[in-house]
Amino acid sequence: QVLLVEKAGRRSLFLAGLMGMLVSAVAMTVGLVLLSQFAWMSYVSMVAIFLFVIFFEVGPGPIPWFIVAELFSQGPRPAAIAVAGFCNWACNFIVGMCFQYIADLCGPYVFAIFAGLLLLFFLFAYFKVPETKGKSFEEIAAVFRRKKLSAKAMTELQDLRASEEA
Repeated sequence: QVLLVEKAGRRSLFLAGLMGMLVSAVAMTVGLVLLSQFAWMSYVSMVAIFLFVIFFEVGPGPIPWFIVAELFSQGPRPAAIAVAGFCNWACNFIVGMCFQYIADLCGPYVFAIFAGLLLLFFLFAYFKVPETKGKSFEEIAAVFRRKKLSAKAMTELQDLRASEEA
């Protein structure tokens, strides 16, 4: 796993894992919806479950721990890892406690909810999560500073244009 992470990069594995989980969740939904018409859809659902777990283990399972550890300097790193761990276990608890009720409510479309959430997570990661492979903390922090400064500069530029037009 560590060799794969070092070779492929954290961000690309994370995105590939999220996309694989998204496709698997859609396949599970299709399999469950069409199960009454086609008995072989049970195999589609089983394969989709196995693929979902495999993609989770390649990307969203381990990669966030790498990224959190690399995004923060030595001082705030323990607190960031504690917050990440809390969020992870809180979400696991919520899903574990609520899944049966959601499944009863949504029926065969229960995994469509997960597919929608995975799409949001993928888009967030694609646009906001930087690649941390081979970069020092200072380089990663500089990427965030540039994004923040460019957003601030754009706001100031818009303010200047608005004042010139008035």
